[in-house]
Amino acid sequence: MDSQTASAERTVQDAPTAATLKPDALGVLGILFFVLSGQAPLTGIAGAAPISVALGNGAGTPAAYVLAGAVILLFSVGFVAMGRHVVDAGAFYTYIGTGLGRSAGAGSASVALFAYCVIQAAMYGLYGSIVGSLVAAHTGLDLPWWAYTLVTMAVVQALGAAGIEMGARVLAVFVLAEFGILLVFSLITLAKGGGPEGLGVADSFSPAAALQGAPGVAVMFAVASMFGFEATAIYGEEAREPKKTVPRATYLSVVVVTGFFALVSWMLISSYGASRAPGAAGRALAAGDSSGFVFAPIAAQLGGWANDVLPVLLATSLFAGLLTFHNSANRYLFSLARDGQLPARLCGLNGRHAPWRAGCVQTAVAVALVVPFALAGKDPVLTLFSWFSGLAVLAMMLLYLLTSVSVIVFFRRRRVAARAWNTLVAPALGALGIAGAIWLILANFTTLIGGRASTALWLVAAVPVVMALGVLNERARRRTPQAHGD
Repeated sequence: MDSQTASAERTVQDAPTAATLKPDALGVLGILFFVLSGQAPLTGIAGAAPISVALGNGAGTPAAYVLAGAVILLFSVGFVAMGRHVVDAGAFYTYIGTGLGRSAGAGSASVALFAYCVIQAAMYGLYGSIVGSLVAAHTGLDLPWWAYTLVTMAVVQALGAAGIEMGARVLAVFVLAEFGILLVFSLITLAKGGGPEGLGVADSFSPAAALQGAPGVAVMFAVASMFGFEATAIYGEEAREPKKTVPRATYLSVVVVTGFFALVSWMLISSYGASRAPGAAGRALAAGDSSGFVFAPIAAQLGGWANDVLPVLLATSLFAGLLTFHNSANRYLFSLARDGQLPARLCGLNGRHAPWRAGCVQTAVAVALVVPFALAGKDPVLTLFSWFSGLAVLAMMLLYLLTSVSVIVFFRRRRVAARAWNTLVAPALGALGIAGAIWLILANFTTLIGGRASTALWLVAAVPVVMALGVLNERARRRTPQAHGD
């Protein structure tokens, strides 16, 4: 083992002598709820499925979810292998720094924080719009979207400071509700043999169906739906028996998410009929109500009450995601501060072992990202949500790629007995798949953000700029003797 790797591992192992998060607070299911809430299942289905069906590969959309799941599962093999040797709230940045060096780790930390903060800001935009419409429809009170967003930021901050167990309990209720209604709809439709054209297995899962139309668009949105499963490693310090809990939660989350999105999208398409679904999705998009493509067949199957419940569940789905990304980002800030890359004050924990100071900073960043859009009078869905969600997906895919490479380097340097499949073959295949996904995202980025090419260009450029700033900050810190206590 070389000195750099040994030093990195000692850093992780010695960390608990400083500030530590609450141990033994989460089991497999608790971590799984954080992952699933970050993926906001109802939001992902209502937002992405209509676009994939209308503009992607039509009835072959479920196959895109299976393909994306296979790529992420390959990535997870190396991710889990690395996690058995490195347990830290920094997750990706710690993994990348351990394998590829401190500069790469610092740059990836900046990208990770950037990704979590912008995806949360994006969700705040959509959340404010949906909640504003719900309140106006039921009470007649017509407040601007940002009013609901700012109030919710305070609630998220309070729940984050209340401790990880409280957050897990809140998320469990919301996640079970949205999963439940989508799963019940899917199982009923499946049991009835599908819609007017039957189940259409070949129409949705055959190679020909997967490759029809613009499969790149569908795969791009399918990969985006996997965003947030890194939470399995982020909460490693707070997990019971992390070397067992984190791998189980990781594999379970990837399998559950892949199976869930593939099943629900398949049943939605089947409910319309494979030949009619693309047209129905296109009409919903043209009418500016993409969620109608999803809500209509569910209400037809379960009853009119679903039309009243689903918009509320969409709002709670977004709230669950907001809380999850708040917790993920503040743990990154906490970990960076503990490692000396940010002011030590951010290591402050309250009586519940929650990183409340890091949480306050994360909330302040959310305010700084959202308020300019409010002051400029921009549409929160067409700009804030669309732009930042695409940007976050691109940033996170870069981290996936760097982590896969880091896993290979880490185990080659250690020269210990390890299965080649876990430490070389699967990470390499995962890296190739992720590189292909990044190419698809870049090629279709204007579609992903729903904006202009010029907007897409400066958003894409932000990712390498953030990476470079993180690297430069680390190099400057290393040149300063006080940074190491010398």
